[in-house]
Amino acid sequence: QVPLVESGGGSVQAGGSLRLSCAASEYRLSNYCVAWWRQIPGKEREGVAGITSDGGRALYADSVKGRFTISRDSAKNMVYLQMNSMKFEDTAMYYCAARPQRGGYCDAAGWFDDWGQGTQVTVSS
Repeated sequence: QVPLVESGGGSVQAGGSLRLSCAASEYRLSNYCVAWWRQIPGKEREGVAGITSDGGRALYADSVKGRFTISRDSAKNMVYLQMNSMKFEDTAMYYCAARPQRGGYCDAAGWFDDWGQGTQVTVSS
């Protein structure tokens, strides 16, 4: 069973919005640093945003800062990625990933223990 499941991907025109969701089937996400990553075929996976276990701090890649917002709902055991003002270059497979919270921040970098299978986002220009 895949520990994390993403949903919400799809096709959107440039300038539009999508909201991705990440659900955990085996544990409470509220104990974990959770991040969103994306990957284009043939390129390395890119960290997009991360949020601390308590939801108190979020970090973003420069490419999405001001357009994307990561959030979490502990009651629903979900983490979200709201994507606004989308661009063609946001087209990618998006993954959520989790690791135990360490320290006071959570960035989409380094090692993550659990991953989802991804959800495709396509932005048409």
